[in-house]
Amino acid sequence: MLRNALGKTCRFLGYTVQYGCIAHCAFEYLGGIVVCSGPSMEPTIQNSDVVFSENLSRHFCCIRKGDIVIVKSPNDPKSNICKRVIGLEGDKVCTSNPSDFLKSHSYVPKGHVWLEGDNLRNSTDSRCYGPVPYGLIRGRICLKIWPLNDFGFLRASPNSHRFLDD
Repeated sequence: MLRNALGKTCRFLGYTVQYGCIAHCAFEYLGGIVVCSGPSMEPTIQNSDVVFSENLSRHFCCIRKGDIVIVKSPNDPKSNICKRVIGLEGDKVCTSNPSDFLKSHSYVPKGHVWLEGDNLRNSTDSRCYGPVPYGLIRGRICLKIWPLNDFGFLRASPNSHRFLDD
C-alpha cells in the first residue's frame, strides 16, 4: 500500500517536472500571451489589450525597425514595457520630443535599440532613458488577440516619419 502510494507520488512529481520544463521552454523560447497596460502605445495598442508575443525573433536577431517589442524596463527590472523599435544599432535617431523646435539627433550604439511609444506625448521611452540594450528584449508582438473586433496583425506606426533612413 505504501509502495503503491509512493509510486503514484513519484510518477505525479515526474510528470509535473516534465510538463513544467515543457511549459518553461514554450514561454521562454516560443512565446506567450501578454496583457498590455498604459497609454504609451495608443492608438495601436489600447490599455488592457491582449496580444501574442513571439520570442524566437530576439534569439535569432530578427528584430527590425517598426516592430513592437516587449522589453524589461530599464527603470524597473521587475516590470516589462511595450514599445516600438525606431532605430537599430548604427541608425541615426531623433532624440528630441515632437514639440521641441530644435531637433537633436544621435546614433544608436552597438548592441542597443531605440524604443518609442506610438503615443509620443504620453510615453516614457528612449527619449527619457536612452538606448536600450538588445539583451533586454523579451519578445516581439505580432498579433492582437483581444478585443475580438480588433483581432489580427498590428498596424504600422503612426509616427513612421520618425524613422530616419541615413
